[in-house]
Amino acid sequence: MELTVLTLTLTLLPFLLLTASSTSEDDNNIDVEKRWDMIEKQIISRGIQDPKLIKAMIKIPRHKFVPANLREYAYGDNPIPIGMEQTISQPYIVALMTELLKLKEGEKVLEVGTGSGYQAAILAEMGCEVFTIEILEALVEKAKQVLESLGYQKIHYKIGDGYSGWPEHAPYDAIIVTAAPDHIPQPLIEQLKVNGRMVIPVGDQYQELILIKKREKRVEMKTVTPVRFVPMTGEAQKPQNN
Repeated sequence: MELTVLTLTLTLLPFLLLTASSTSEDDNNIDVEKRWDMIEKQIISRGIQDPKLIKAMIKIPRHKFVPANLREYAYGDNPIPIGMEQTISQPYIVALMTELLKLKEGEKVLEVGTGSGYQAAILAEMGCEVFTIEILEALVEKAKQVLESLGYQKIHYKIGDGYSGWPEHAPYDAIIVTAAPDHIPQPLIEQLKVNGRMVIPVGDQYQELILIKKREKRVEMKTVTPVRFVPMTGEAQKPQNN
């Protein structure tokens, strides 16, 4: 039976009350209320149903991953610039990409594009082992600082070109890519386990979110929805040999 907004609300209400009762001075009840409003109006109402994902998004203080001068917009229905021509994605897109991967606790996930660190927090909160790679060193250092301040100590970080993935720790159960190349990087396909899943925005001026499933002898691809991400830099920008 399909879960309704009301069903999910009632299921998560005890968790919401527990979260609200354990806030710090910086993470006050107003922020928790904004978080729940975000979940109810932007996430559940658009069909996101994974309870673990929704609990993670309720618990994680998104405003701490946003520049101080933009924190009033942290729970809005839009991406937010975080500096260096990068953004923290719209909450719904974060939720959609995460739910598409159908993650299980204990799975090994590669995140290409650490960015603000918010997506890594979601993955870690859902019980995944997270390997996150970012080409911009300053973003990695900032994200790591925020994530560790929130108690996430078991996320693995790498400064490097995400196009090539992180082969030392492959294969991965899932890969999530948060910047858009104009084609799907073959190294990422190779680093997926059989039956592994990858979600990636692909395109230049026009981008589409693609869900990839790697089978024993084939790769399945499904177009999910039009999206708009910052472009993947580095190797992804080089001309491809046909």
